[in-house]
Parts: sequence; C-alpha cells; structure tokens
Amino acid sequence: MTARTRRASLVCSALGLAAAVLAAASNEFISTWKAPAAARMNFTGRKVAAVVITDDSNLRVSAEEALAREISDRGPAGVPAYRIIPREEVTKKDAAKAWFARAGVEGLVVLRPVKTDTEKVYSSVVWSSGYYSYAWDYWDYGWASVTPLGKGRDRITITVETLLYDLSKGAPIWAAAARTTDPKDVQSYMKSLAADVARQLEKEGLAGKTPR
Repeated sequence: MTARTRRASLVCSALGLAAAVLAAASNEFISTWKAPAAARMNFTGRKVAAVVITDDSNLRVSAEEALAREISDRGPAGVPAYRIIPREEVTKKDAAKAWFARAGVEGLVVLRPVKTDTEKVYSSVVWSSGYYSYAWDYWDYGWASVTPLGKGRDRITITVETLLYDLSKGAPIWAAAARTTDPKDVQSYMKSLAADVARQLEKEGLAGKTPR
C-alpha cells in the first residue's frame, strides 16, 4: 500500500467515524427523569399503547407501529394507539381514556415532537409538575398544540418529548427529551428514536428484552 493510498484510507475511515458519531448524536437524550415509585414498576406482560402526537397521519401510523414493535420486543404488549382510537376521537381525552380502558391498556408511551425556537430546559421539576403530571392533562395539551413537521423551508430544531404513564393512576413514571436539528427524513428519525426510547425503558428496568 502506497503512502497516498494509506492517507486516503485514513481519511475515509475518519469520515466514516465522524458520520457514525453524528448519527448517534442525533438521538441523544438531553434530559431523562424517573419517578421514585418507578423502582417498583415493570410493564412486562402488560398492554402498553404507543402514541405519537402529530397531525401527520402517515407519520403517526409509521412511528406508532415502530414504537409498538420496540415495546413488544422488550416484554410489554405494545399496541399502536391508532388501532384503538378512531381518528376523529383521538384529540378528545375522555373518549381516548374510555377506548384505552376498554382495550385493557395499562400504560402509555407518548412521543410528541415540538418545534423549539428557544431551548427549553427539562428537569425533574418540569417532568413532575403542570400538565406533565397527569396523563389526561398532557393528552389535552399535546393534541391542542400539535407542531406541523416537514412544512416550509425553515431550518428548525425539534425536541421530541417522551413520557411513560401508568394509567392506573395517570401518573408519569419516566420521561425524556431528545433534540435534533433539521432532520432530513422525519419518519426515519422517529423510527430510530422509537428504538432508542425502548432501549432506555429496558435500561431503566421498566421493560425487559423478550427472549427469541
């Protein structure tokens, strides 16, 4: 191998490594929080609904399917919310609550993309107070403030809030926020994030990898 070839190989390797690092960083969580009571909570074997709050129906279906699969791979019985709640009733918290109850859903994993012009600082105080502290208050707020994605040509920074709720109490068990700038393909990003969220739930002991 000539010196020129070795240099080219090193450059290619460095570029590949940089690309891998950047790809990994795109799904980095900027904040995570776990309720003190979560140490006694495990959703393995229980039905958990995957919810993505967005006005893009195609994105919602694909992301909820991806998230439900990742949840099911780790013990709980993941089910996409769109299969449970009719589209015309999804924004109505009382209707959603009733549909989930009839379906035997015991937990919710909710992903909500948020366009952020300023960087919101997430902390344990944020996750455990206000509309975050009760599943159905968050449901109301989330669907009333949906962020359009993929429209226009503005460079945007998107924060995706993720919350796991125990529906027996309506209380948040775990929460996280991930942030990315100007994603080229929102559907691919959300699917990738769904996998990372499921891994985090497994890491926190809230789900376990299902043996194959």
